[in-house]
Amino acid sequence: MIMKKLLILLLVTIGAPSMAQKMEGVVTYDRTQDYVKIMSRMTFLSLDQKERMKATNKNYSSRPTQMVLYFNEDQSLYTNESEYWRSENGQWSYRNSDYIIRRDFKQETKSDVIEMLGRTYLIDDSLKTPQWKILNQLKDIAGHICMKAETEDPIKQQKVVAWFAQDIPVSAGPEQYFGLPGLILELDLNDGDAVITASKIEMRDVSKELTATKKIKGKKIKTADYDKLIKDHIQTSTKAQENPYWTIRY
Repeated sequence: MIMKKLLILLLVTIGAPSMAQKMEGVVTYDRTQDYVKIMSRMTFLSLDQKERMKATNKNYSSRPTQMVLYFNEDQSLYTNESEYWRSENGQWSYRNSDYIIRRDFKQETKSDVIEMLGRTYLIDDSLKTPQWKILNQLKDIAGHICMKAETEDPIKQQKVVAWFAQDIPVSAGPEQYFGLPGLILELDLNDGDAVITASKIEMRDVSKELTATKKIKGKKIKTADYDKLIKDHIQTSTKAQENPYWTIRY
């Protein structure tokens, strides 16, 4: 009887590492933007423009946008949780722009669908990992101890801070960020202008979600062309003294 119990314990112990190594699941994120703070940074806007925009956003119920990330050790898919965004008071609603970010870490490729500037773009290209600087700071997010890392967006001139969970050793993350030795559970863009924070993490089989495809028509471009579109749009909007982020993602 004792030998039988020892054998069962040994089998469980041997099987535990293989079970623990299977890292896959879905993360729900809350994405918030501080519109007033973002516009206050735009030195090219007049004081009158800023005051009008501030008044417009004052009564705006800023319910976070819900985003989801499906991931395993080899792939990830990040997109809107729902097709529509609705304010907490129910007075505001609109269709979320298409934003489907696929990563294949094994093949080192990306396949993105991004709706902006009045049309939809299909970006299929190789992956380029951000240049991260890992810092010696810790933070608890959704029950996971996360480590801090920093990089920057050279196109939008934004400081990017990520917090990644080392106990979930996959390279995935929200928005277009990845490449850390742990799942990114929070992103802070430009000192709080936009923050994407994990609110729920569920470890489960997500093979169905990762392999599901939706046929979307759009213009096929490469990453370099996408970056140029963003850069040119920001420069044109700045010269025209207009907020560029009404038509592109912050």
